[in-house]
Amino acid sequence: MSVILQKKHYFCARIATPNTIRMSKVIINNYEDFQKYLGQPIGQSDYLTVDQARINLFADATLDHQWIHVDEERCRQESPFGQTICHGYLVLSLLPYLWDQIIQMNNLERLINYGLDKLKFGQPVLSGQSIRLSTDMVELANLRGAIKMSIHFVIDIRETGKRALEGVSTFVYYFKK
Repeated sequence: MSVILQKKHYFCARIATPNTIRMSKVIINNYEDFQKYLGQPIGQSDYLTVDQARINLFADATLDHQWIHVDEERCRQESPFGQTICHGYLVLSLLPYLWDQIIQMNNLERLINYGLDKLKFGQPVLSGQSIRLSTDMVELANLRGAIKMSIHFVIDIRETGKRALEGVSTFVYYFKK
């Protein structure tokens, strides 16, 4: 029998200010450890600066060389931002790296990215700006040998205090027996 717990309110609406002190990593060893965070903030990552070199590498990896991302000179002249911007999917792709700063999974056999919901791109991230992840747990299910957990996440921009990206990410965790 599976048990599904769900919290429908998203708590990430209160994005911390740039002066907020980052919480220490959350340690998870089992389902019971997860239960403590249902409907609660899980944590917040450090800021990560997304520079032009990272944007160019992402453009090469994805074959997306649209000028708004890689042509600095043209952006200075023609872009409404006056400089290059990060690919939205680059910001999204940094979710696992930032999530790893928030949570430490012990006794883990494997992790599966189950899906994304309600993904919304907000403010563009300009080259050289810094982003941070904030998370709240919104759903938890014990699936007999696996734990399905959903987080509401917000990636905000230090320099503007605005949201670059938000959504719900679902993971399935398998712990060693």
